[in-house]
Amino acid sequence: MKRMLVLFLVLASAAAGIGFAQVRAADGIYFAQDSGFAPQGGWKEQVVVAVAGGRITRVIWNGVSNLGVADRKTVAAAGGYGMKQASKLGLEWDTQAAHVEAYLLKSQDPAFDKFKQDGTTDAISGASLHVWIFYDLLRKALAAGQVAKGIYRKDGWYFKEQAAFDKDTGWKDSVLITVVNGTIVDVVWNAVNKSPALKSKLVEAQEGRYNMAKTAKKGEWNVQAGAVQAAILKAQDPTRIAVKADGTTDAISGASIHVTAIGLAAEALKAAR
Repeated sequence: MKRMLVLFLVLASAAAGIGFAQVRAADGIYFAQDSGFAPQGGWKEQVVVAVAGGRITRVIWNGVSNLGVADRKTVAAAGGYGMKQASKLGLEWDTQAAHVEAYLLKSQDPAFDKFKQDGTTDAISGASLHVWIFYDLLRKALAAGQVAKGIYRKDGWYFKEQAAFDKDTGWKDSVLITVVNGTIVDVVWNAVNKSPALKSKLVEAQEGRYNMAKTAKKGEWNVQAGAVQAAILKAQDPTRIAVKADGTTDAISGASIHVTAIGLAAEALKAAR
């Protein structure tokens, strides 16, 4: 509803011949993402933008999923997204997103407002995406302030999953970590099951089918996973979070589950150091 209101205001401004004032941001790196995963598709949109010398020098449009997979650009580049077959342009999501990014770098205009009623545009060749989502997050990123410099040397999306499905539960855990300006800005802990009838553990828990809440004093799996994700964000270095021999931790008050995300996060972030 909030995003639909934003789109309505954008279209109304464009129809009246009134554009957003161009954002003039200080040099730095900026980030914004959706507040949650989309009901359709399960993706949470993200935008990273770098400003240097008063110009936008780098921009990345990406997304993370609630389905227990890698970031959207990686999934799309590997042929797992499926837009190439469905799009009239015959282009996969990562290719179309790259065209949108290139357009911004050339135009240097975060105030772009040439949207059609459905949020797409005819102004950017090679992109049939709902680009208003990108520009909405772009403006939010530039308005949010710079991301502080963190401890990691390499930015990016870092995905790590267990080597095999658990023989008893059928689940295989994973983490996906977003690093911007050396700082962890987002963590997704999830799992997929060997049974094709089950969705990801996060979705199963959110939709009331995982049933941990009936026995766990600290809440359903997704609630406890959220506490673990928040702890990693706070610590920035998951190795600082002490894990007991049984795989649980006393360091996170909101989680009594086996915190496999801690070890997976540490492994995933080796590539960022």
